[in-house]
Amino acid sequence: MSIKPLADRVVAKKDAATSTTASGILLGEAKEKPNTATIESVGPDVKNLKKGDRIIYREYSATELKYEGKDYLIIKEEDVLATL
Repeated sequence: MSIKPLADRVVAKKDAATSTTASGILLGEAKEKPNTATIESVGPDVKNLKKGDRIIYREYSATELKYEGKDYLIIKEEDVLATL
């Protein structure tokens, strides 16, 4: 990957939203879904995350970026709420 985040930021790919639960129940559009992504690269000052981690992040804190036809997110480490 040629995108190299600076400082305490990570580059991630947003996970596809699922429309059904594990038991097969269809979810409606009104249901709030968590924002999850998979980390593609990390900046030099990131302490608790690594490439390949699946994360939950704050909805409006990510910067969306389209690079070489793919969609990425740039997120500060402090805006990551949890790892999965």
